[in-house]
Amino acid sequence: MAVNAIRTISSALKNLKPLQPPNFISNKKNSFFCKMSTESPSLTHSITLPSKQSQPVQILAAPGVSSSDFWSAIDSSLFKQWLHNLQTEKGILANGTMTLSQVLIQGVDMFGKRIGFLKFKAEIFDKDTGNKVPGIVFARGPAVAVLILLESEGETYAVLTEQARVPVGRIILELPAGMLEDDKGDIVGTAVREVEEETGIKLNVEDMVDLTAFLDSSTGCTVFPSPGGCDEEISIFMCRRRVDKEIITHLQGKETGLREHGELIKVHVVPYKNLWRATADCK
Repeated sequence: MAVNAIRTISSALKNLKPLQPPNFISNKKNSFFCKMSTESPSLTHSITLPSKQSQPVQILAAPGVSSSDFWSAIDSSLFKQWLHNLQTEKGILANGTMTLSQVLIQGVDMFGKRIGFLKFKAEIFDKDTGNKVPGIVFARGPAVAVLILLESEGETYAVLTEQARVPVGRIILELPAGMLEDDKGDIVGTAVREVEEETGIKLNVEDMVDLTAFLDSSTGCTVFPSPGGCDEEISIFMCRRRVDKEIITHLQGKETGLREHGELIKVHVVPYKNLWRATADCK
């Protein structure tokens, strides 16, 4: 059903129709929207969602967003998945008490030929009160993380990676993790690849246990680290392995990562019993 819903959304996005300039916009406060409609009609469009919401949704480009970035944004898997999530059984628009009137595309960051990060602002209102729901969105899509447990000489250790995280301005110890390229990505394969890239440890797909699969199905079987501002949802896997103590020593302080891509990673191995104290990583 989810695939059919996304296909329906994709079809709606392909049939976008330019909006005519609203005749009620005349004061200075609304001059931006008037300008977008009259001078840049290709960057102001509307769609009709296949949900209980009947009114069209305006999609606009903020100043500085190019035409190519605008169209890439609304055709991206990040944006389509967000629209789909709004209309699922537990979606914001599912029961008809809220309405989406407008989406302002504010920023696009490309990872090669695909969109890696997408920033936009959604105008969503509660129908009963007329109040606006906070709608600033940083979209980056699904990701995967792996808890690696190494057993040696009666002790269990966890593997962490040390990385510079510019958004928080700090060096952070965290579980090995990585982004999926799109919503249809190979989750387990991505987990195995990220672990090898970040730690040098080669894992087998059949050894991976999906911890988030044990969540109630109503959760979507993923975790949301920051749902107040970001759409990121993470699948968490675990892998256990018995190793010689020499392996633990070899891994400690090992420098890894795709350095040509700016990944400056150092491996840390900590006793599992101390893991909850060793890292501020919410995963």
